[in-house]
Amino acid sequence: MVITYLGTEFFKVQFGDIVVALNPVSKASKQPQSRFGADVALVSMNDNDMNGVEMVTHGDTKPFVISGPGEYEVKGVAVRGLQSESQYGGEKKLNTIYLVSLEGMNLCFLGGLSTKDLKNETVEALEDIDILFMPIGGEGVLSPADAYKFAVNLEPKLIIPMHYGNVGDKDALKKFLKEAGEEGVKAEEKLTLKKKDLEGKEGDIAVLAPQA
Repeated sequence: MVITYLGTEFFKVQFGDIVVALNPVSKASKQPQSRFGADVALVSMNDNDMNGVEMVTHGDTKPFVISGPGEYEVKGVAVRGLQSESQYGGEKKLNTIYLVSLEGMNLCFLGGLSTKDLKNETVEALEDIDILFMPIGGEGVLSPADAYKFAVNLEPKLIIPMHYGNVGDKDALKKFLKEAGEEGVKAEEKLTLKKKDLEGKEGDIAVLAPQA
């Protein structure tokens, strides 16, 4: 599995010939944009910073779009969407948390989550997480401090911070790493992982430099 961060909450996750896009940035957004073809696109929230399905539609490649709660299976990718809330953009919006299973690994993508207070059934579903994509930028999503506390409670093997830099708190990453006592973590251009690479990890942090 190869994970590339494209800024805001936009990720490209590739395994074999299959490409999954997470919260692609729309061409109507003011955030940095990237374009490629995806087989599956997950959209957490109806906001231009996260709903750019047109940006991952390329040539003959048109993604299967998942934009809300439910259970799905597409091309060997199992997805479960759980409803939550966000204050991103200054108003209350629906946000979907996605649990994704592929290549024997469980990914949890929190989208624009702004609260640690989730329904009990949602919390119970967030277990056995290998890779957690965590918004840390404040200003409508979790703050760096709340994000780290929430991440620790979920007990993932690996945490990938997102939603910082060009959007939200400009110092969010620095604050998040300080909360974790991991100020020395260096940003990588991409993350290449196999299931065995996660053995022995407990809440490790991987920082990906935006490639957009």
